[in-house]
Amino acid sequence: MLPVRILAAMLESMIKSAVRGLLFLCACTLVCAQAPTPLKTPPVGGQEASSPHAPQMDAQHRPITAGGFVKEGPVVFEDVAAKAGLDVWTHKMGTPEKKYIIETKGSGVCLLDYDNDGWLDIYMVNGSTLDALTGKAKAPHAALFHNNHDGTFTEVAEKAGVTNERWGFGCAVADYDNDGWPDIYVSNFGKNRLYHNNHDGTFTDVAEKAGVQLGNWSSGVTWGDYDGDGKLDLFVAGYIHWDWNHLPSSGEGNETNAFCTFRGERVACGPRGLKGEPDHLFHNNGDGTFTDVSEKAGVADKAGYYGLGAVFVDVNNDGKTDLLVGDDSTPNYMYINNGNGTFEDDSYSSGYALDEAGRETASMGLAVGDYQNNGNVDVFNTTFSDDYKPLYHNDGDGNMTDISYQLGIAEISVPFLSWGDAFMDYDNDGWKDLLMSDGHVYPEADKYAWGTSWKERPMLFHNIDGKKFVPVPAVEGTGLAAVIAGRGMAVGDLFNSGQLDAVISVMDGHPVLLKNVYPDHNHWLEVKLIGGPKSPRDATGAKVYVTAGGMRQRSDDLSGGSYLSNNDQRPHFGLGKATKIDDVEVHWPDGMMEHFSVDGVDKIVTLKEGTGTVKK
Repeated sequence: MLPVRILAAMLESMIKSAVRGLLFLCACTLVCAQAPTPLKTPPVGGQEASSPHAPQMDAQHRPITAGGFVKEGPVVFEDVAAKAGLDVWTHKMGTPEKKYIIETKGSGVCLLDYDNDGWLDIYMVNGSTLDALTGKAKAPHAALFHNNHDGTFTEVAEKAGVTNERWGFGCAVADYDNDGWPDIYVSNFGKNRLYHNNHDGTFTDVAEKAGVQLGNWSSGVTWGDYDGDGKLDLFVAGYIHWDWNHLPSSGEGNETNAFCTFRGERVACGPRGLKGEPDHLFHNNGDGTFTDVSEKAGVADKAGYYGLGAVFVDVNNDGKTDLLVGDDSTPNYMYINNGNGTFEDDSYSSGYALDEAGRETASMGLAVGDYQNNGNVDVFNTTFSDDYKPLYHNDGDGNMTDISYQLGIAEISVPFLSWGDAFMDYDNDGWKDLLMSDGHVYPEADKYAWGTSWKERPMLFHNIDGKKFVPVPAVEGTGLAAVIAGRGMAVGDLFNSGQLDAVISVMDGHPVLLKNVYPDHNHWLEVKLIGGPKSPRDATGAKVYVTAGGMRQRSDDLSGGSYLSNNDQRPHFGLGKATKIDDVEVHWPDGMMEHFSVDGVDKIVTLKEGTGTVKK
């Protein structure tokens, strides 16, 4: 029997969903009238999605996921991966047939300045194959691309000692020992890695010594100081408990395993029907070791959900870092920090566990950002095809309302299967836009008339004053028209130009580097933070508010998020036409709040805790 607390939370969630449902029906009179028409065939299978929708094709009869291009329009991104030297490396995961779910999930991307030269470098996690695991083939290796400051990158993973050579999925960046140099955690099937930065361009794997190696299928990773002791702690989401010796079967002959079908066709089994892997929270002991406090803290995932995206972030503005976990085909988690080393599971009562219809989704990536410029972080979850992608509006107290249809994101996103995602102001107008990478898990998508495809184009939505998101057309030959099997994605200013770029991990392919070439004439500001003695040195968890041109924006210094990835941790602010910064307000992880004066715009500034002005 479920505990009374959970039953009460579920009841509260159902009441809230009923009220929201009435509002939603009213809103749909205007917003949802053109929503795709569901087919009558009910969904079956191990991957959660809404009812199958009628195929959406473009004028050339291509699935809209691999078409719908325009010949003219605003050019936002150019794929410069080959020009930058990223095409020397190839991602590899399983076989082309993707018979098993472990071969379908892809890997993440981490952006970090590993050598402290002021320029972002790129870490690409790689997968593996069964032949590599059994010693029959050479293991694929991860890539570390060093930024050459001239638009090109040099692959140095072997020299740096970060090749991993295990079946890799995710990564997250943080200076866990407060020595001023970023470290990398890599989640794998099998033992995980903790690469400690040696300050000389190399890393040493200390995962076993630190006690954070685990041993089965780990996925999303995030760092955060949940107990306020100035040392970054580590959360690792678990996906499926995978056993190569006992593989799931889709059935034999005319018998079909219902957890191994999609739209009536046999596909890779799972995640439903398979055993989930627990989540883990590791407390930083301050001596290079960690202690697993998952049970004590209340974040161990007793329900056995399928964890993917994860991020530490303060969702209710009480100064304590909370925890979000996006779960595949099971309810999402929202853990609110109690301030005593434990978390309260507010998943249902907050409205984040389920979507607007009160249904669980196949959550992949988590984008966190204040798209309305009201000081509250909102959350966007990428999900499976045949399902819209929910955007959870933060109602101001950590409670969430899914308003994806009202904002214009839902309908167009239904055919796409989406992964990495980020709120990012691509045109520096002061409003955070939304970018996501896409690609199917089933190669069969190219065989059947599902109205979708194995390879899909990315999607970019322009934020209109925090009131609406409008899709940016995919112009032929540009980055938004790149049809790829996208997975992990990280966003950052790779060229120190003040424009945000994106790196996408491509399943069994070369990375895509979407260089921002949008010809805006807006101003910008980026902030590198250095925490004081009571905060983490890299200030992970800090909140920055910039006031300029009559607009006050918030951006957070976060580790993890998106899909198994890590964005640029320098908070970025588009300033529009403003040429003067009125105020920069930093809320440090230890609770201190300072104001800083910044002269001029269009620059990257470094702010150190304790050097600003403390005032209310």
